[in-house]
Amino acid sequence: MKKVIISGGGTGGHIFPALSIANALKRLNKDIEILFVGAEGKMEMEKVPEAGYKIVGLPVRGLQRKLTLNNLKVLWNLWRSLKKAKRVVREFKPDVVVGVGGYASGPIGKVATNAGIPLVLQEQNSYAGVTNKLLAKKAAKICVAYEGMERFFPQEKIIFTGNPVRKDLLNAVSERAEGIAFYGLNANKKTVLVTGGSLGAGSINKAMVRWLEKIAGWKDVQVIWQCGSYYHKELEEQLKGRMPENVKFMPFLKRMDLAYACADLVVARAGAGTISELCLLGKAVVLVPSPNVAEDHQTKNAMALVNKQAAVMVKDAEVVERLGGVMERLLQDDGERKSLSEHILTLAMKDSDEVIAREILKIM
Repeated sequence: MKKVIISGGGTGGHIFPALSIANALKRLNKDIEILFVGAEGKMEMEKVPEAGYKIVGLPVRGLQRKLTLNNLKVLWNLWRSLKKAKRVVREFKPDVVVGVGGYASGPIGKVATNAGIPLVLQEQNSYAGVTNKLLAKKAAKICVAYEGMERFFPQEKIIFTGNPVRKDLLNAVSERAEGIAFYGLNANKKTVLVTGGSLGAGSINKAMVRWLEKIAGWKDVQVIWQCGSYYHKELEEQLKGRMPENVKFMPFLKRMDLAYACADLVVARAGAGTISELCLLGKAVVLVPSPNVAEDHQTKNAMALVNKQAAVMVKDAEVVERLGGVMERLLQDDGERKSLSEHILTLAMKDSDEVIAREILKIM
């Protein structure tokens, strides 16, 4: 039986592609055994077992950007993680290791390459993460989703695969009527989906509060506003009695596929996974890059689309003042929305998970 270790995580942007790759490997080879390696205390330790896979946690953590005593603990945990990674590799005996980015993929990737085990990297963003850049020299293959990645990686190792997305989204284009019914919307109105991800985005929420009165006057428009579980209680108190009838306000979306299906316009962060989903679905989108990410990579992700007339970008620092006006302009201009939709659709890659899985199987 062939064996694969998939390592990395820390955020949904790393975990969901990792799970998509694992599922694709299982579809292509039912006899394959997969072990995940994540970081202790991070969300992969919960999400991976929920998806039916085994996972081992490493005590690895990221370095603080400023000089602090905490970094001594980080180095101690790195040493412990390398030691544990050696034991995991020795006992599991993988034929190949896959790194999807995030702290945990560093120790396991280093141990694997030192042991002569092939390493495949998957880089979701247009600006490569630190861990993948450190591992790239010894990797066998590097799967990327954006052009121009030879800035970071050896060109001969790069394979353009796109980012894996959740399979349930593939039917979203044809599910508008079901989505309208599920979220209690009006089929004759244009729908805006505003989302800051499962935890929410503070700046986008502030912008929505700022523009609520204006939105209430948009008679032919309805809004699904996913504020995030972190912000929901506070906003619910703040907006008691002020929520417009045409706004569906909720902490999280149980059926993201149906929310996408309803949407004529999407407002979202510019994470790599979100962008890949929007490309696949051909949605007109206003991207608001998060400023709280390494190397400002979400702005770089967004600009890759803006430069191809496939998205509109609003800077996080300007979103409170500008979001309502940008939304209103796009809702009134059917031609611009249609153009954005057509351009973003040309960037879609439907079978990224299986493309990556086949590359992994080739070297086993």
